[in-house]
Amino acid sequence: MNYFAGVDIGGTNTKIGVLNSEGDILKSTSIKTESIMGVDYTLNKIWGTIQNLLEELEIDEIMVKGIGMGIPGPVIDRKIVGFFANFPWDKNINISEKMEKISGVKTRLDNDVNVIALGETLYGAGKGFSKSVTIALGTGIGGGIFIDGKLVSGATGAGGEIGHMKLEKEGKLCGCGQKGCFETYASATGVIRETLSRLQINKNNSLYKRIDGDLNKLEAKYVFDEAKNGDKFSLDIVDYVSEYLAMGIGNILNVINPEIVILSGGVALAGDILLDKVKEKLPNYALEITVEKLKIRIGELGNDAGIKGASALTI
Repeated sequence: MNYFAGVDIGGTNTKIGVLNSEGDILKSTSIKTESIMGVDYTLNKIWGTIQNLLEELEIDEIMVKGIGMGIPGPVIDRKIVGFFANFPWDKNINISEKMEKISGVKTRLDNDVNVIALGETLYGAGKGFSKSVTIALGTGIGGGIFIDGKLVSGATGAGGEIGHMKLEKEGKLCGCGQKGCFETYASATGVIRETLSRLQINKNNSLYKRIDGDLNKLEAKYVFDEAKNGDKFSLDIVDYVSEYLAMGIGNILNVINPEIVILSGGVALAGDILLDKVKEKLPNYALEITVEKLKIRIGELGNDAGIKGASALTI
């Protein structure tokens, strides 16, 4: 029996699992990434955690045939990270080479949202589809494109950065430094920014009461919760977000023409109150033929998607 390790590296926490060749997680855990301590420290800590999991499972290290890693940043040739989002590490580090020296195990990596897309495609909501796009709707917006058995990473690892499609000329400022990006309107950050702006003017709504008038308590989840309760103010926000989400997805459909779009992340958990509006508005932005048989589903794997997808990079 062969085994594989899947590693989902985040800015604060890193999720690590040991899987069999069928993609089943046998045991998993989460550790602090501590990127401030340096790349070598973090990689050694990850390998030490994998060793501990193997010991608990009574699996010999020699049975581990691959380590797959999801990393926040563009990845070239599944080995070199062009730059690290929110990590104080140098550019163009060959993480694969470093990890292989530490562990003696073949290591491959890809962008963190790409591995989520791979996990959902192989084991989750996209299983059985050969052309899929996964959109991670969280603090920002990330994407993973899976076509005919392969992830589309692009020439320099930036393939799938759909959050930075431009939806408005000279629009709202994005964290990337440019303006009008998809994620400035339809991410959790975008939801909060628009809601805060409106709450400055309109405080006569159940959402304002939900946060006891303390704008620092606002979360995107509260907006969707109050919309489900019928709060008109919150419903207007959902309508606003769904318009931009439909626009962004429509652009993707016109370029990629996938069979299925998988939505993951916190905003996607809003469920039907958001999805129904997106589906209603989608024909305004996408060619009819791209929508006719399209499936839109919420991701099924949750926090396991990254671990499962990462491990599949080496299977």
